[in-house]
Amino acid sequence: MSLPYKSELIPRARELRKNATPQENHLWYDFLRTFPVRFQRQKTICGFIADFYCHAARLVVEVDGCQHGEPDAEAYDAGRTRILRKYGIEVLRFPNGTVERDFQGVCGRIRGAVRERMTLLPPRGEDGIGSGQITEENL
Repeated sequence: MSLPYKSELIPRARELRKNATPQENHLWYDFLRTFPVRFQRQKTICGFIADFYCHAARLVVEVDGCQHGEPDAEAYDAGRTRILRKYGIEVLRFPNGTVERDFQGVCGRIRGAVRERMTLLPPRGEDGIGSGQITEENL
């Protein structure tokens, strides 16, 4: 199933990829880029741009700066998460400081979420997602 997106957000997503935060770059270049299950950076989904998205696990990973702690931003993020969950997408959020201080812990949480989500989703062929080629050993 293809997810809805707004094509007018694609140029902004490209700009965000070029101007990623140090924490986003660290997570991308030192973990997600070579992860055995494909992740995409700054993926447009619905009317949003997700920092990282794994279609096979239907998982969004967000790296949040300090502005996400503001009440308005928290409400916006909660609404965004509700909408994404309607499409079967789970959202993991990590503050910038957590990525900096506990990088291995963040990677472990992402790895665990992908593993869990991949076991819950139907195998490839039933709805086009999932993968029989990914095993416990290579996650």
